[in-house]
Amino acid sequence: MKLRNFTSVVLVLALSAAGCAQQNNGANGAGAAGGANGYGSNGQYGAGYGNAGQAGYGNGANGGGQYGYGNGANGAGQYGNGEGRYTPADLRNPASILSQRVIYFDYDSSNIKPEYQAVVNAHAALLAAYPNLKVKLEGHADERGSREYNVALSERRGYAVQDYVLLKGVKLDQVEVIGYGEEIPAVFGHDESAWGKNRRVEIRYAGE
Repeated sequence: MKLRNFTSVVLVLALSAAGCAQQNNGANGAGAAGGANGYGSNGQYGAGYGNAGQAGYGNGANGGGQYGYGNGANGAGQYGNGEGRYTPADLRNPASILSQRVIYFDYDSSNIKPEYQAVVNAHAALLAAYPNLKVKLEGHADERGSREYNVALSERRGYAVQDYVLLKGVKLDQVEVIGYGEEIPAVFGHDESAWGKNRRVEIRYAGE
């Protein structure tokens, strides 16, 4: 009688252990792929990170970055390599950010102001996507200061824009920089309203 009861207890414990093992396999198991986002293959943390998201900068099979800098097999991205948001036709579209061709600077400065970074980014994306496009960056200064100083300052402004777009993947042979100093004012005048319009870099594409 005692032997029969002992055997029953052992059987119950064995069945309970098997049930627990089956439940635990649901969390981090190694069965067929089917989980959502984790490290296991079948359970709560299942199938892993196979596909990059729609907007990230990852290297997934279908991903591609939001701005076209990802390495996805099928995802060129918003500004991708010839298949993205911008094309050369946008240069003639007044509604496109690419129609903005002038970058303005503070007095005696060659730093690109934050409000113009989106414009420079857009032109950089277009140039990087279309390596045959070439651009001239024409730097200018206002009338204050010597002629020699203003030529050097206007060149620094042009090179500031060039350095920025090169960091975005534009090739050096796509870009030419020239500094005109104060010689070609956009606005004639002797006050800040005129000077502010003359401290600039104009972006000119070849053939325009």
